[in-house]
Amino acid sequence: MARSSSLGRECGTPRSGLGKGGPPRPQGPQARCTLGRRCTVSRKCRRPRPSWTMAPPRNVVKIAIQMRDAIPQLIQLDQAKPLAAVLKEVCDAWSLTHSERYALQFADGHRRYITENNRAEIKNGSILCLSTAPDLEAEQLLGGLQSDSPEGRREALRRLVPLASDMTFAREVISRNGLQRLGTIIEDGDDLGEVLALSLRAFSELMEHGVVSWETLSIPFVRKVVCYVNMNLMDASVPPLALGLLESVTLSSPALGQLVKSEVPLDRLLVHLQVMNQQLQTKAMALLTALLQGASPVERKHMLDYLWQRNLRQFIYKNIIHSAAPMGDEMAHHLYVLQALMLGLLEPRMRTPLDPYSQEQREQLQVLRQAAFEVEGESSGAGLSADRRRSLCAREFRKLGFSNSNPAQDLERVPPGLLALDNMLYFSRNAPSAYSRFVLENSSREDKHECPFARGSIQLTVLLCELLRVGEPCSETAQDFSPMFFGQDQSFHELFCVGIQLLNKTWKEMRATQEDFDKVMQVVREQLARTLALKPTSLELFRTKVNALTYGEVLRLRQTERLYQEGTLAPPILELREKLKPELMGLIRQQRLLRLCEGTLFRKISSRRRQDKLWFCCLSPNHKLLQYGDMEEGASPPTLESLPEQLPVADMRALLTGKDCPHVREKGSGKQNKDLYELAFSISYDRGEEEAYLNFIAPSKQEFYLWTDGLSALLGSPMGSEQTRLDLEQLLTMETKLRLLELENVPIPERPPPVPPPPTNFNFCYDCSIAEP
Repeated sequence: MARSSSLGRECGTPRSGLGKGGPPRPQGPQARCTLGRRCTVSRKCRRPRPSWTMAPPRNVVKIAIQMRDAIPQLIQLDQAKPLAAVLKEVCDAWSLTHSERYALQFADGHRRYITENNRAEIKNGSILCLSTAPDLEAEQLLGGLQSDSPEGRREALRRLVPLASDMTFAREVISRNGLQRLGTIIEDGDDLGEVLALSLRAFSELMEHGVVSWETLSIPFVRKVVCYVNMNLMDASVPPLALGLLESVTLSSPALGQLVKSEVPLDRLLVHLQVMNQQLQTKAMALLTALLQGASPVERKHMLDYLWQRNLRQFIYKNIIHSAAPMGDEMAHHLYVLQALMLGLLEPRMRTPLDPYSQEQREQLQVLRQAAFEVEGESSGAGLSADRRRSLCAREFRKLGFSNSNPAQDLERVPPGLLALDNMLYFSRNAPSAYSRFVLENSSREDKHECPFARGSIQLTVLLCELLRVGEPCSETAQDFSPMFFGQDQSFHELFCVGIQLLNKTWKEMRATQEDFDKVMQVVREQLARTLALKPTSLELFRTKVNALTYGEVLRLRQTERLYQEGTLAPPILELREKLKPELMGLIRQQRLLRLCEGTLFRKISSRRRQDKLWFCCLSPNHKLLQYGDMEEGASPPTLESLPEQLPVADMRALLTGKDCPHVREKGSGKQNKDLYELAFSISYDRGEEEAYLNFIAPSKQEFYLWTDGLSALLGSPMGSEQTRLDLEQLLTMETKLRLLELENVPIPERPPPVPPPPTNFNFCYDCSIAEP
């Protein structure tokens, strides 16, 4: 009480609201005093608020600054203060003069210099270091490059390389003709070891900033770098650096790229690719893809044909894709580019429509027709007139699945243009039995159920071009290549052969008609896309996986994904559903018993298969008796008192269904009795010392489910009908969504957060009822 009153007088507030034996009650705005407790203060309280309770300004960060052979400084950096003023304060703290000769760098990572442009990257807890200013550092290192001592040049290059990636330092080096000095070292080639490797690395790092264009490089300089690629050097670090520099030249300067293409033989790149050095392989592949990208379509085709003849595809498949060492991201990107360039060779055919006046293309269509109807066409066409023969050909083209009697009209669409015709011809020549089986099998089906080969081939070609992005420009970061394309010649056409047979298989699984064509193609697209996403390593593995992905499996996957999107299959949701199941099963049980209490009208079946007699059965309200009796057709439902027969629930033994029921078993196994199996059920009960049966024939499948569930509930057995499963799923879905309404757009974790261990003691309890002294 004394402390409370004195505190009130200090703050300039009256002693209002003091209770007997307790602390003051708040009467106005509350503030925290230096004692760390709440007190009642007025807005006019002149007592200064302690500094440790005030949040620091947003533009002030707490950092550490290091310097060699000095104790680090812990300062609060005001981002609004000029950087020169900050450097002056830091240098003064270490008694350093001429602060303009120093600069701040990040202590970790690439040790980038801090400027007014990037100082916003400094965060609380950052560690900086005080170093020489970038202009002085550049001047010192470039002076070291002109040293007469090889060791002096080597040491200057060692210090230059890690700093070359910094933009601020790079500008200082370039402005002092640093690139020319490095170029001189590279062109002279006096030292083909570490000095050359460091010079190439530093030169590439400085050029990557874009301050100087790659097109400004001299032809003698490029040729000298090419010599390092074509030479067999002892230092293994030089060729990858030279290859990387030539890649940048090729991609940035078309003129110098042609020089590199003429000076670097493809065989030399193949030699580098065959060396078991991942870095060298990656850089050689990078230069190869750069040369292919810079070539014209005709030159690119000749280059790829030559590389394929030299077994490049087989080498990539065996020694790079299936290498024991994991593949790097850069190599994966270059293989993606190479795959895109391979598929890009198909673009001209994809963009070219069929020419109805081309004799070669008309002959190809006739070859396609004759391969399917050779026996029938030749035998029936012999000796026929020209008109009759044309009519026969038109009919056979329609059997092939063309929408028009003139197939040229179907192939005028681009894409796929002539690429669809190429695929169909490849399939007919390389898989003749499968081709004939496809066409003849669908020709013998009903018109509405036949799978059109030509129409399906055209649409499948379009689909494959979309999935494989044929004709699209290469992404600069993508890595999603398919290993299968490096394990098989004519991979696109082979993939079509698998796809067209998959189309026929899926068509039969869906029992599709001509109206379902688009729906079937959507399923085929999903089958191919899902299988390609698995990145099978061979065409046989692709065929196995895609054939295992049936239409039923696609539907199941769609349902599973939909449930995952809704969160239904998340572990916390599944746990919630399991907790809800007993309550909802009790609700279903209650509904079934109420339905039995309402009663149902059943028909009796006589030995002559007549169903002219009716009887009514229901459950008593107390669920202890089954009451039943005969009634006339058209009569209103009887009352419980008017039903003469009763069966105590306590006497019931078991529930029988289907063929196990005695009244169905006694009628034999004729065709008429099979219709009653699904609706028959019986109750076995004790009648004295004998076992008797109460037999039912449900009027519908719905009544069968309701009664069998209700009787199972009375017997204490689980309700296992299909209707119970559907009702439970519906109730679970509704109840789960209702309970999750408040968590909409809130991500639910897969696993619950870990429970922390209990504290070592529980001495932190505070009794609020005890007044402070």
